[in-house]
Amino acid sequence: MVMFWRSLWIWLSFRWRRKLDALASSSLHYRVMPGDIDSNLHMNNGRYFSVADLGRLEHGLRNRVWQGAIRRGWRPMAGDASARFSRSLQPFTRYELQTRTLGWNDKWIFCEHRFIQNGRVCTLVLVRYLFVSKRGPVPPSKVMALSGQELQTPTLPDWVVRWHDNQERISSVLKAEAHAAAPSPP
Repeated sequence: MVMFWRSLWIWLSFRWRRKLDALASSSLHYRVMPGDIDSNLHMNNGRYFSVADLGRLEHGLRNRVWQGAIRRGWRPMAGDASARFSRSLQPFTRYELQTRTLGWNDKWIFCEHRFIQNGRVCTLVLVRYLFVSKRGPVPPSKVMALSGQELQTPTLPDWVVRWHDNQERISSVLKAEAHAAAPSPP
């Protein structure tokens, strides 16, 4: 329920914030609430991914890409996400979520989320996502053009490229396993 109210607030309030360039960082400020914590009494690792979803929503609404995409019937879908935890967020502490688009390729948009407390990055979440239509995936360059800016993808950092390559390898393995497990025709 906590995420529902936070999402609703983003939908209702993004118009009051200034428009954001598609490649600029956005910032949200939250407090770790009781519904965010786990049995170890710190923010649950799964909650970081949910809050990152809020960051992408707010970022996409403020740069006007998501409204144009949704009007066209395109829907955002996360494909993969990874997190690097370096310091836990304790109950009731305040933190900042910084979100930015790192770049894109022919299929995926790469987004970085930094959870910051007292000037220190506590967690970094990397997500690759795409928009899909009834006809299938929409090229990211077409999606990003909805910002009204003439954009070229920034060069992706090497660590993001390596992560993407590894995600593709995992996808290939899973497809091969599914193919091998499929019943053969009679």
